[in-house]
Amino acid sequence: MRRRDFIKSAAIGLGGLLIPADKSDASMWERFFQKYFREMTSEEKKTVAKKLEKDYQDKTGVAINVRTTDSQPGVKFGYGLDLSRCIGCRRCIYACVTENNLSRKPQVQYITVLEFKNGEKWVSDLEESRKYYNHELVPEPGHFYMPVQCQQCANPPCVKVCPTKATWREPDGIVAIDYDWCIGCRYCMAACPYGARKFNWAEPTVPPDQFNPNTHYLGNRPKAKGHVEKCTFCIQRTRENPGKYPACVEICPVGARKFGNLLDPESEVSRCIETKRVFRLKEELNTNPSFFYFFS
Repeated sequence: MRRRDFIKSAAIGLGGLLIPADKSDASMWERFFQKYFREMTSEEKKTVAKKLEKDYQDKTGVAINVRTTDSQPGVKFGYGLDLSRCIGCRRCIYACVTENNLSRKPQVQYITVLEFKNGEKWVSDLEESRKYYNHELVPEPGHFYMPVQCQQCANPPCVKVCPTKATWREPDGIVAIDYDWCIGCRYCMAACPYGARKFNWAEPTVPPDQFNPNTHYLGNRPKAKGHVEKCTFCIQRTRENPGKYPACVEICPVGARKFGNLLDPESEVSRCIETKRVFRLKEELNTNPSFFYFFS
């Protein structure tokens, strides 16, 4: 039995409480009583990661590396997006799906690219945009584009509503999820004003030959049905030493996406914030995003 199933059963009263019957299954019981990620010691994290690697290889046939790299001191990640340059090509979406082992069927995508006609109201009326467009060439004349994804808020509404504290904000600004503690209640999805959280309604599927084997416990490791997931600024890349760009930044053909350390005044994202016309999406909600839009 998975933890979220146990908690769901407990929530309806002791009469409906279900306890795993097969106590001989040591692996099942270890997963069932696995500690909350933030309560684990470094050694416990490594032990859990090794067990996950074995489980994933048995299930997928792929040798997957699960890292538990902590945030680095003096680092707070920030993201910038130049709306003057974005051409709506959606390459960021495809790179994100590949890098983060997102389900191909049913499809899960962290990034949504919105299309607007020139002159339309847009920041206040995102629901009126076109999420699904099909042009032979982009950008379509008379249109502009606005990608939306997790804003990595400093005051995240999703964290406040989680009943199991499965989601929290890391010191480097990434809003993370311990997927083994997610019970799939979807309160976080209702609370997020950016539509950034995605729910696995069915068992995620990734072809074995398309798996990215370099994963992080809090990031792109394989998920399960009933989990909510989200963008983590490619935590498996950005927490490396030296850190890499998120996949969506690296793939952008027009350089519209910027990423870096907000605490470093010389970083690319910091200089954009200082010198460009910057705004944050739905800033009036006091979510304090670490994601900045601007015009060059």
